[in-house]
Amino acid sequence: MQFPERWLRGFVDPPESAHDLARLLTMAGLEVEACRPVAPPFSGVVAGRILAVNRHPKADRLSVCKVDAGGGETLTIVCGAPNTAAGMNVPVARIGAVLPPDAAGKAVTVASAMLRDVQSQGMLCSARELGISEDHAGLLELPADAAPGKSVREILLLDDCIFTLKLTPNRADCLSLLGVAREVAALTRTRL
Repeated sequence: MQFPERWLRGFVDPPESAHDLARLLTMAGLEVEACRPVAPPFSGVVAGRILAVNRHPKADRLSVCKVDAGGGETLTIVCGAPNTAAGMNVPVARIGAVLPPDAAGKAVTVASAMLRDVQSQGMLCSARELGISEDHAGLLELPADAAPGKSVREILLLDDCIFTLKLTPNRADCLSLLGVAREVAALTRTRL
């Protein structure tokens, strides 16, 4: 059984950390196989709204985008994603942002770059570049109400843990999240 910590804390919110809860549940007979983060660590990635998209003057498959990433200035970012469109809300890695490790295990730091004679002031990101999915067919589209400049980790609720429980047949009472919440409430003496 899998569930995010945020859902559990909607029913019962003890002061223990996620890892302490995992240890407590395991000691009580509900084996927690894993307690892993929803997304790998990354920083400096905010919501941005694409204001305009123009073809790159020296490349067929690149676009030059004008992006509002909060802070009052418009960024110029060169992008090769096929689904780039004006009006989209997308993740923007600002200059200095640190993205999850690549296939070689090295963290990627975003820097200003000159791409075929156009200065790019950041990077528009796919779900794969953020480490939250293997999908890299195009940019990750954020909700329409995502405010430019707001942290993508906050918008997508990525600062959460996924619990994986291995249930035994004698613990049918914990086959639902409410059942697990009752167990946590009893173990921590916290109100359900």
